[in-house]
Amino acid sequence: MKIIIFGDVHGNLVALEELFRLEKLETDFFICHGDVVNYGPWTNDCIQYLKDIPNLTLLKGNHENYFINGEYDGTHVVAQTFFQHCYANFDSSLINEIQKYGEQTQLDDYTIQHTINKQYIFADTDISELVIDSNYMIGHSHQQFFREKDTFKIYNTGSLGQNRQFINQSCYLKYDTVTKAVELKSYLHNINKVINQMKDENYPQLCIDYYLSKKTL
Repeated sequence: MKIIIFGDVHGNLVALEELFRLEKLETDFFICHGDVVNYGPWTNDCIQYLKDIPNLTLLKGNHENYFINGEYDGTHVVAQTFFQHCYANFDSSLINEIQKYGEQTQLDDYTIQHTINKQYIFADTDISELVIDSNYMIGHSHQQFFREKDTFKIYNTGSLGQNRQFINQSCYLKYDTVTKAVELKSYLHNINKVINQMKDENYPQLCIDYYLSKKTL
């Protein structure tokens, strides 16, 4: 079986639709590790789009929990501004959909969840004190990488909708259950469509400037 693992869509329907255009015919199953919502202008549409995919497991990220709880618990002013705008435009009838998302799933000897111990784990994060007892496939940090800790492997899918380095690059993993091979994959999407939609929906300038400040490929 060929399985796609992705996450951190963050309301970017342009990037999400491109993933399924590229991979749907050659993929047996999809796993999303969370953060479908917030930031981008299509939170509601992304939830609806994924709801209708039959061969898909959906997991919660921290942003699903923010929407379920109705509040962002951080202090970062940009993130707070995004949440206030996106949550105000969230279709509350979809709350039941994101409440159904799971916490983690197992794929062969990999545990898949949004992150480990609620930490942002980057390619250069000191993980010497990180205690794990499994191989992991995670997201959360919006940075794609492969690392090893003791005898265990850690893959980060990177972000599908809001890449931390190149805002128009969508990153994900492809796993082959026969060969056990993991591919770190990516493609480019049209970020201008996202930014123009944000402008049309009167996002705060702080949010638009955040996207405009990011590099592109």
